[in-house]
Amino acid sequence: MPALALAGCAALLAAVTLLGGGATTAQAGPSANAVLDWNLHASDALINAPAAATPGAGQTTPVAMQHLAIVQGAVYDAVNAIDGGHQPYLAGLSSASAGASKAAAVAAAAHDVLIGVVLVPPLSPAIVSRLDSLYEASIAAATTQDGAAAVAAGIAVGEDAAEAMLEERANDGRYGTFTFTPGSDVGEWRPTSGVSDPFAWVARVDPFVLESTSQFRTKGPHSLTSGAYAKDYNEVKELGGNGTTTPTLRTPEQTALAQFYTVHTVELFNRTFRGIATAEGLTLVEQARLFAMLNMAGADSVINCWDDKAFWNFWRPITAIREGDADGNDKTAGDPTWTSLVPTPPYPDHPSGYNCVTSGFMHAAEAFFGKGKQPFAVTANLGSPPAPVTREYERFTDVIADTIDARIYLGIHFRAPDEQGAEIGKDVAHWLDKHYFGPAN
Repeated sequence: MPALALAGCAALLAAVTLLGGGATTAQAGPSANAVLDWNLHASDALINAPAAATPGAGQTTPVAMQHLAIVQGAVYDAVNAIDGGHQPYLAGLSSASAGASKAAAVAAAAHDVLIGVVLVPPLSPAIVSRLDSLYEASIAAATTQDGAAAVAAGIAVGEDAAEAMLEERANDGRYGTFTFTPGSDVGEWRPTSGVSDPFAWVARVDPFVLESTSQFRTKGPHSLTSGAYAKDYNEVKELGGNGTTTPTLRTPEQTALAQFYTVHTVELFNRTFRGIATAEGLTLVEQARLFAMLNMAGADSVINCWDDKAFWNFWRPITAIREGDADGNDKTAGDPTWTSLVPTPPYPDHPSGYNCVTSGFMHAAEAFFGKGKQPFAVTANLGSPPAPVTREYERFTDVIADTIDARIYLGIHFRAPDEQGAEIGKDVAHWLDKHYFGPAN
């Protein structure tokens, strides 16, 4: 794909800003947008809160990331079996007639994966019923456009792709028994809210494209007695406090950035790229490849990240700062009452999961669209009631600099885990681009 056209910037910004997350109804858009429609339906079903206007399963980022990758992988294989222009993700899927309905294939693949994949807890009957209604509407729209025979052929290949993907991921380590191990020594992670991550099993899930869960091991946290650690420590201590019980030097602009990147990463970036795909006029085939690349890069980034968290088991800033006088570094004065801007997540500090996922998405996007200036915007719905807030960027990778800073301003990560998390995402996306989704010949 060529780089995003600068001339399309205004349209792109408008499209992304307007795609702020409206209610899902049992209707289908144009068949050419089937991939975008079912990416939205999958995101709603997996990520939305159970009490949302469009109820969902409320899955966290590391969990939802796995399941969206499964959905988008099946969608890609179904479309590619008809188009034939790129390497399949899973080998062995039979090619389909070029006249088969791609829109029907997308709907069948996505629907069947969402209904068939093992989830804990399972999707509620109301969500399943909604997905069934959306599927019926999609098939009706595809039939109007492509005809009954083409739709039947498309459904068949979509069902085959879903079945193959479900079989591939049936015993992939999701919902396993692995847990993070709290420590008590200086530098070791311990839960800060009495809760240990119930989704630590992500560290042991079979990767989608990597060769192992630890393929991209980071160099790890700074030594506690080093100047580099003291610099990171004091940065978070000064800028990441809550500003009430704990003083902070954080500016209003820095606080706004921090709060912007507290939203669900997977929902935010899938929605963002639906807007970009619309503004760029991507074909259905291009949409399928883009969203497979984005979500598989994100999934393997978080798998490698969680494995790395378990390996280093490094303490969070709130623990480090409260016990700073015991770390052996005379440049890290402790503050036993220090409190971060937001509650600390229940898993080790190193590396940053938010930055692993963000970097995986943004470098996968760069691999798809090309490097260089590519203006776009990201819109988050913030506040109560939620209102859209937009940040504009020149390049995909510019987002990563903001998410690195945001985690520091929130007081929940040191800079080294943020930067090394971003390296994981970059490495995963580059590996994916080199080994998967290439031209058929």
